[in-house]
Amino acid sequence: MTAEPGTHTGREDAGSSFAPLPDRPTPELVLCAVDDLLAQAWATVADTVDGRVFVHRGSVLDVVAQAVVSPANSYGWMRGGIDAVYARAYPDVEQNVRSAVLAYHGGELPIGEAVIVPTGEAEPAWLISAPTMREPGESLPRDTVHPYLAARAVFQQWRYGSLDQGRVRDLVHTIAMPGLGTGVGGVAPASCARQVAAAWDEVFAPGRPRNGR
Repeated sequence: MTAEPGTHTGREDAGSSFAPLPDRPTPELVLCAVDDLLAQAWATVADTVDGRVFVHRGSVLDVVAQAVVSPANSYGWMRGGIDAVYARAYPDVEQNVRSAVLAYHGGELPIGEAVIVPTGEAEPAWLISAPTMREPGESLPRDTVHPYLAARAVFQQWRYGSLDQGRVRDLVHTIAMPGLGTGVGGVAPASCARQVAAAWDEVFAPGRPRNGR
């Protein structure tokens, strides 16, 4: 296995049905929201960044994508919020995340890092776990930059990560992302959106001027 920081296959056959896709500068990013405030905030990201960024008003599970984002905790527990939805939909995924965190990060995945693991399904074949909080159920301060750090880790995983099957960017065409810290974490949707846009620009458009995170 080729193991870049924050990568993990978990199971060698997962995702093997996907042929490598042509090289591209960015993934297709689908920002998902089940409420109006987050959907409106996500629209500002789609309107301001360069790249294939879209908004889906509905469940992240409804999006056709090769990877979904888990705004996790540092220990890989998936018992609340969207993580609990993922755990019900993909019964093996929590154990895959926890095994990756243990194998590559000593049992605690720092905020600002991410792991990619198989879901056990044909599509989405992969889940990218990027913590927005250290402890499960943690309330984040108003000035937190954790959504930015989590989003940056996701985008770096796509751009630089590799798996047994090949580069992440060759295996993953579309990433579906829910709100990062906007649930139990209490992050305002507008703040989350600004931070995700800043992370996108840092990874995919370095040097592009912005008004800050």
